[in-house]
Amino acid sequence: MKNGVFWITGLPSSGKTSLGLALHDYLNKKGIPSILIDGDKLRAGLCKDLGYSDEDRLENIRRAAEIAKLAAEAGIWVICCLVSPMERMRRAAKDIISPFGFYEVYLNCPIEICSMRDVKGLYLLAREGKLANLTGISAPYEVPQNPNLTLQTGEEPFDMSLSMLCQWADTIVKR
Repeated sequence: MKNGVFWITGLPSSGKTSLGLALHDYLNKKGIPSILIDGDKLRAGLCKDLGYSDEDRLENIRRAAEIAKLAAEAGIWVICCLVSPMERMRRAAKDIISPFGFYEVYLNCPIEICSMRDVKGLYLLAREGKLANLTGISAPYEVPQNPNLTLQTGEEPFDMSLSMLCQWADTIVKR
């Protein structure tokens, strides 16, 4: 068994954290050590000094990737749940993590469904002009060019997306 990083990307409220936590639980129950790096928690602690400019977003992703690399070096599988909106940002993360496996998971969910799921009210605030630079509303999101796995989280029930993610992760972890 080797180790690496599952990098889960998608619009806000597409299901990144929910699926990441469930994958983390799944791997740990199988005796596979893993850690979850969640974008919201990073922003509340290690990255609270950063805003949402392109430069700050890139720095946020760089910090997450460096943490992921350290954990992978220690033999732990890493699950990173970050919007990581631009292809160049995800590429920068991949470059940092490249000595280990970097497995990009794209959660394809229409913005209308993300808006309906939004428990934090971010989409409403952005539409009212009270929140700047929300990805998908006032800041762009580039769909990954070649993700390792795409889940249709706007169409599939959660359990179906989780089952596909776990089955796929099993094939990666066993390599």
